[in-house]
Amino acid sequence: MNVNYIVSYSFGLKFLFFFQVKELFGSLEVNFHAVELDVLEDGAVMQAMLLELTGQNTVPNVFINKKHLGGCDKTLQAHEDGLLKRLLEGGEMYDYDLIVIGGGSGGLAVSKEAASYGRKVLVLDYVVPTPSGTTWGLGGTCVNVGCIPKKLMHQAALLGEGINDSHKFGWEINEQVKHNWLKMTEAIHTYIGSLNWSYRVSLRDSKVTYINGYAEFVEPHKIQIEQLEAGTPGRLLVSAKSTENFDTMEAEFNTVLVAVGRDACTKHIGLDKIGVFINQTNGKIPVNDQEQTNMPHVYAIGDVIDGKLELTPVAIQAGKLLAHRLYGGANLKCDYVNVCTTVFTPLEYGCCGLTEDKAVALYDAENIEVFHSLFKPLEWAITSKENNACFAKIICNLLDNNRVVGFHLLGPNAGEITQGFGAAIKCGITKQLLDTVIGIHPTCAEVSFLHTPALLTYIMITG
Repeated sequence: MNVNYIVSYSFGLKFLFFFQVKELFGSLEVNFHAVELDVLEDGAVMQAMLLELTGQNTVPNVFINKKHLGGCDKTLQAHEDGLLKRLLEGGEMYDYDLIVIGGGSGGLAVSKEAASYGRKVLVLDYVVPTPSGTTWGLGGTCVNVGCIPKKLMHQAALLGEGINDSHKFGWEINEQVKHNWLKMTEAIHTYIGSLNWSYRVSLRDSKVTYINGYAEFVEPHKIQIEQLEAGTPGRLLVSAKSTENFDTMEAEFNTVLVAVGRDACTKHIGLDKIGVFINQTNGKIPVNDQEQTNMPHVYAIGDVIDGKLELTPVAIQAGKLLAHRLYGGANLKCDYVNVCTTVFTPLEYGCCGLTEDKAVALYDAENIEVFHSLFKPLEWAITSKENNACFAKIICNLLDNNRVVGFHLLGPNAGEITQGFGAAIKCGITKQLLDTVIGIHPTCAEVSFLHTPALLTYIMITG
């Protein structure tokens, strides 16, 4: 009895697609039964039933062991991926080609990119409510509690500082200036909510299935979804160590305002059931240079991977490149070294490439040279701000024609300045070439071209 069916027409362009599938099955020596709708009296009725059953309105329509596979493209892709062979041997038909656990920047990027290759994708995203009962929307750390609210609050602080500086520039403000914290937080929460919604719409438009559920592995290729109960307000047990006398303390509190560091929440999603290794210290997942875990069919990207940069653009880039490698035949890997980043403190810090310590570890101290500058922005010239509060540094590899391998800047708008230098570093800029660039005057960026050798590093090299 034949259990493999190809439903098609016996003429026209659709027959050519049927012929491709038929030729493939023949090369694999697979028995099949062809149902040609145009020669059947009730062919139109059967096609309507197939549409209702499979959601596919086109032919050929392929079934393997009574399970629907898809059309010509799906069948050829399944053959290329090895799925067709597994199905023909009695293997299980998966509900999805790709399941993404976590709806952060990386998860959203890889899911939409995979869907663009015609893959069936599911995104599972659920963040356990805090003891205070707060929850997150779609978008991960960056959108909900990271980059977005951080930068908006940073802007609020800069505006307050700007009001104070404005007096030196002749602005006379008669009314008392005060800050409304509630108004700011409401505006930020409203904006974050709009982003959460836009991500859901984007997934829907990309034909990616989204479920707000907590995912847990039960088998290597099977995941179950337990909707968790909403959190309730409670008290947190806090352990802390004094920075003055190093005494330790432990007590319960209703609210924690500041906590340094975080662990990955990977220990309760069943990774141990399928043999995926995690770093038991922080819960993060070790991966190879292609984001692959020790289990070949499980990949990890974004903040959850061990020893890599925890940055939104890195997760997005890694997600897109992973989808291209899995489904597009590409081989480009994510660069985790030459990445620009900024700390949005009142005086911004931006960097790209290696720190001085890492450069010494990679190339040895005698093979690097460091150049730096202290400066004061023109905007600070008539304010009461101190001199030499801003700093710029580049690190060069003497073994590679003085190529710039690290860039660091402490000053206003460091994030905006660093991005351009990141592109130059990616292109392999050298100190000699950097010296030929004419800066824009008067800006903070131009100081990055006017470095002098760092005395301490010079002594370290010659000594």
